[in-house]
Amino acid sequence: MSDLKEPPDGSVTELLNRWSAGDRAALDDLMPLIYRKLHKLASRQLASHGSNHTLQATALLHETYVHLAGSPGTDWRDRNHFLCAVSKAMRHILVDYARRRRAAKRGGMLQIVPIQEGIDSASEYSQDILALNDGLALLEASFPRPAKVLELRYFGGLAMEEVALALQISPETAGRDCRFARSFLRQELSQGQSQARL
Repeated sequence: MSDLKEPPDGSVTELLNRWSAGDRAALDDLMPLIYRKLHKLASRQLASHGSNHTLQATALLHETYVHLAGSPGTDWRDRNHFLCAVSKAMRHILVDYARRRRAAKRGGMLQIVPIQEGIDSASEYSQDILALNDGLALLEASFPRPAKVLELRYFGGLAMEEVALALQISPETAGRDCRFARSFLRQELSQGQSQARL
């Protein structure tokens, strides 16, 4: 996400402010400025989970857009606030996707498909993303800031300097929080034998 920089004229923040004020045309003006960069983020996000899933970057980005566009009245303070919201939206979309995949595997949305299509290694991905989300929820309950740091790094793809800026902490503090959060989650995930990559 480090390439989603504010243009020198501050147009991203200006458009976010207009959108917050109810100007729907601002969203239409904003998307061409950020679409390619957010698509790159979605691609990196999916690549970080390996190839054991069927969700595509464009679908993830479009679902994120629908989620954010469907939140009228959000007071977008600036680009960093928007990046935090994008990270959280992508996290929820990936978790919901993993839950649907797990439900489908258990017959919740039973469909007849050819045997080769039915063999789906995405179940490992679903288990990992759900285990990661559960661990992150445990972390959030006791240590909200380290959880937010990891969410921005893992789900948002932000560089450590961007995380620090978004959370208004020093890069050193962000780094310590990230190391703590990873250690906490590794311990939690190792108990469940998840292979999620932190």
